[in-house]
This record gives sequence, structure tokens and C-alpha cells, in this order.
Amino acid sequence: MGYDVAGVRGLYSALGDGWTYLNAHEQPQIPERVMAGVARAFRTAPTPIPGDTSAKHGHAARLEGDLHIQAARVAVADLVGATPERVVLGSSVQTLYRNLLRCMKPMLRHGSSVVASRLDRPELSQVLIDAVPDVRWAQPDLATGELPAYQYNNLVDRSTRLATVPAAHDLLGVVTPVKEIVETAHQLSRLWVLVDASAYAPYRLIDVNEWDADIIALDLAALGGPQLGALIFRDERMLQRLDHPETLEDPISAGLAGGVPALVDHCASLVEGATGNRRERLRYSMDHLDYYLSDLGRDLVFFLGSLPSVHIIGVSGEAAAEARVDRVPRISFAVCDVPARTVYQRLVDNDLYPTLTPHTPLLDTMGLSEIGGAITVSLAPFNQGYDIDHLTRVVASLG
Repeated sequence: MGYDVAGVRGLYSALGDGWTYLNAHEQPQIPERVMAGVARAFRTAPTPIPGDTSAKHGHAARLEGDLHIQAARVAVADLVGATPERVVLGSSVQTLYRNLLRCMKPMLRHGSSVVASRLDRPELSQVLIDAVPDVRWAQPDLATGELPAYQYNNLVDRSTRLATVPAAHDLLGVVTPVKEIVETAHQLSRLWVLVDASAYAPYRLIDVNEWDADIIALDLAALGGPQLGALIFRDERMLQRLDHPETLEDPISAGLAGGVPALVDHCASLVEGATGNRRERLRYSMDHLDYYLSDLGRDLVFFLGSLPSVHIIGVSGEAAAEARVDRVPRISFAVCDVPARTVYQRLVDNDLYPTLTPHTPLLDTMGLSEIGGAITVSLAPFNQGYDIDHLTRVVASLG
């Protein structure tokens, strides 16, 4: 069965308010199933587990909240193709990064280095800068935003203990060649490669075995889930190499954890006809979602890019015109001679909800400041062709 966008839209109660939401990169809409799961978990979390005899034997009674947290680990494991004992949960990805670097202190002894990427989210890069004196930087192509893997041959050496890359850029949509980078880095050093999959996971299925990354980071809110983060390790034995690994996991709300299984179940049920266990249903559903949103993303780039007054960062221009860059459906664009805030206001006045593109070091280097700012648009599972047509008409009215 094909992708039924009308049916998917029915899974989001907020879509009845008249807005066209194009801001999945900043504030994804929360599926009704997730809201119900969180509400149910908050209600039941303080309740003792039926039949549990811990209290009778002098131990503190186990609560339903413990089951919610364990179910969240299982759901994250299904989402990426791992096992629950390799999943570490926390209040945010940024907090988990900070905890990880603290626990890696014996590995990050004097003389060790870390390789970061200019495509990394600035708040995550700052955690590395604060923790390690020697941070080396992988640079993207400033015409397209693509991150060449070959440069890791010069950046990684025997002193390197950690390399971080995003699976996709959250504002440009550029997909990183994760597998190639991981292979190159592992050949040069006994390091860990940490992949932030937060901008990739809303669009494509993650397979830990395909990437062979050592750690995958995931912001569950980026998929429309609760405000929680997760680290997924390639091997449970990696945790034994950490200093006080029990401090790696950040305490989380059992109520919020209850939304994680609901989120993964939602992702596994976007397309009717899926069968098998949750991982198999996820594969079926996400494959259809990827096909649908890839087509819609190409329409987004084609129709907006065909307007002579529009410049899409990393897409427009002579240097990027012939490049074949893999992308998820997220773009940042500007309208020539029109301030970004004016463009944003025109879109909002027409019931379109994008965001103003934040000024980051990478985007400023790519020309964001010179063009007077930009607008970021990102698609979600409920977006449809009409949304692209409506956006294009409004932007065209400014030129």
C-alpha cells in the first residue's frame, strides 16, 4: 500500500488549526499517540507494579515508572536496530555529550585529540571545546555544505580518541557519508565515532550495523517525541571502558519516557499493511516515508529554486549547480533584496510557519550574513504537495 498522507495527517491533532507547518527542524508537531502515551505514563508512574513483592521483603516497591523507562530503552533500540542494554537515556543530547566526555576522561589523557565537524550543531561542538584542549575540525564544502570524507585521513591520527559527525545537517539537509567517514577513522586510530542522527532519523531508517558507528546520539524531540535524548553504543562492553559509567545516564522523567514507545509505534504505523515485529514494521513504514518525502523535497528545491529571486544555501550558485548531493527535505533560502524578517512575516501572514535561520559560524561563512539572513523550511510526514505550492506562490509574490 502506498503512502496515504491524508491518513497520516489525521494522526496529528494540531493540524486542524489552519497553519501550514514547515518547521520540523525546530518544533516538530507531536503526534496524538505520543501525547496520550505521556499522559498515561504520568498518571501511572507512581503506581506500584501489580504483583511485585519487593515491599513485602523489605525493599522499596518497584513502580510502573520503572517499566516506562525500560520500555523507552526497548523502543529506542528498535528504532535503530540495537538491543536495550546498549541504550543510555538522558534529558537531552547536549547533557549526554557532556556526561560522555566526563566519563571518557581516562581515555582523553594529555596529548589526546578529538575531531569535530563544522556541520555539528554549535551547542554540541561547544561541549567538545570545553572538555578537550585539542579539537581538530573537519570542514564542509562551502558551496554545497557536503562533508568530504577524505579529509579525515589528515585529521585522525593515533592520538585521536573521538570523532563527531552529524548524519544530516539540521538546517541545510545535507546527508553526511557516515559509513565512509567511520571506515576511514577506524583505519587510522582506535577511536570512537559519535554520530548525531537527530536530523536524519525523522526521514530515514537508522541501522547501527550499516553505519558501524561506535555511538549514535538521538534527540527524540526531533521526531515529535518527548524532550529526551539517547546514546546507543555499538557494543555493551564499551561502557566498561568508561570512568563511573553509571553516571553516564542522566535521570529522566518516567512520565516523559512513556512517550517514547508511543513515538516509535507511531513511526511504525505511518503506512498501513506493515507486518511483523516493531523493527520490521518500522522498516516498511520508514521506507515508504523516505520515498514520499524525497519526492516532496525535490519539488521543494525545484519550485523554489526556479524563482529567479530565490537563493537556496548550498543549492543555488554556479559551484553547487552541478553537484549531486544527498539531502533530507530541509532547506534554507533567501529572497534577493528582501530582508529575511520581511519574508518571514509575509509567510506567517499567509498561514505558513517556517523559521528564521539562526546565524551559525558555518552558515555565516556560507554567506548568510551577506544575503541579509534566510528562512529555513523543513518537511514532516504530514506535509503535502499543496504546502509546497502555497509556499512557492507566497515567496513569488515578494520577487
